[in-house]
Amino acid sequence: MPHVIRTRVRAPHAPSTALPAAWATPLPRGRPRSPVDAEAVAVLHRAARALLDDLAGLTDRLVAALREQEPAYRAAIETDAAEVWQEVHRSLRHNIGSLIQPRESRDAACRTSWRIGASRAEQGLPLDALLHAFRLGGAMVWQGLVDETARSHPDEIRLLIHVAAQVWNFVDEHCGLVADAYRQTERRLAWRRENRLRLMTAALLDGTARIADLPDAAAMLDLPEHGRYVVLAVTGSRTGPPVTLPPGTRALWHTSPEAEHAIVLLGPQAPVEEAAAPEVPPGVRVGVSSAVQGLAALGDARRLAGTALGTCPRGGGVVRLEDHLPAALVVSSPGLGAALADRVLGPLDRLDPGDRDVLLATLTAWFDSDGSARRAGARLYCHRNTVLNRLRRFEQLTGRCLSRPSDAVEISLALAARRLLAT
Repeated sequence: MPHVIRTRVRAPHAPSTALPAAWATPLPRGRPRSPVDAEAVAVLHRAARALLDDLAGLTDRLVAALREQEPAYRAAIETDAAEVWQEVHRSLRHNIGSLIQPRESRDAACRTSWRIGASRAEQGLPLDALLHAFRLGGAMVWQGLVDETARSHPDEIRLLIHVAAQVWNFVDEHCGLVADAYRQTERRLAWRRENRLRLMTAALLDGTARIADLPDAAAMLDLPEHGRYVVLAVTGSRTGPPVTLPPGTRALWHTSPEAEHAIVLLGPQAPVEEAAAPEVPPGVRVGVSSAVQGLAALGDARRLAGTALGTCPRGGGVVRLEDHLPAALVVSSPGLGAALADRVLGPLDRLDPGDRDVLLATLTAWFDSDGSARRAGARLYCHRNTVLNRLRRFEQLTGRCLSRPSDAVEISLALAARRLLAT
């Protein structure tokens, strides 16, 4: 399958980074439903305060567990142990505090978890590793609550069962919050990457990219800075990929107001007609530039592709610039092409339109048949002598001689201009 990169970006704005409203308002503290519930909450608060008194030790133990059990965090700890320690310490302080004072501490705890999810997404830490860290932290906090209660008030440990669901629901809530922050940040970063990719591709095709930016552009687009390229300009495609390129072709597509453009990487010796030979649906028009060397030349290639597209039949098809250079000359200077057509073919416009069109069709068939009246007659379904008579009449009307090379060149270019520049 062809290796295709799309740079189409439709979203006009970057994704929001706001904290969800549901997390911004602390939940009211509910009243205990029974004396047993009240006792269980008191046990929870007492054990949680003891964990806060040993917060540094709890942080050390959780960081050590992360280093041992989670490879992604092991790499983060080796890179910046102090940052990870502070992050874990801050998260534990807010989350344990929320068990004691849910109304006062819940908002800060949620914001802390949100910031951790967002920052770890920016750093590229896998989401699975981040959720594992939060669940590991939740398990360590729960075990700490159980151990503290067993040590100081062993007869009350049974009461913790009544608050277990509350603790684990809290852990699940924060895992969900971290995952939301992570995914929202991922979307924002992806939008930024795609937008930067689109802008860089547009600058290369416009010829406005700075030379100093080319190494970064090559790395971003995964294309060699000094590679060999052609550019395709495509119109007429309504849905889906505009054309089908040969298997193995590396193409970077970009949408612009006037056309779809593809930057196609060629092999060092690959001929354009083999590497850039698209299959096109009916009605799709494709212009293929000549080969250029390096990303810096893509602006020139894009203009050449546009010129080739201008010579493409209105009904669709593929035109390679190198195969239609005379017609490309006409299209690239439409004012001069129109003046040439008027100078050479203007006398025919005084004829009846039907008569004029017959002479123009005969001239075109004769040139397309390499000057063979017999083959031109076969194309037009008439005798070769009829073709010759019409050609002589053209010469009489215009004062041109088809056997004179300079006149033949002008007539051929004038015919191309009349066909290509007709509105």
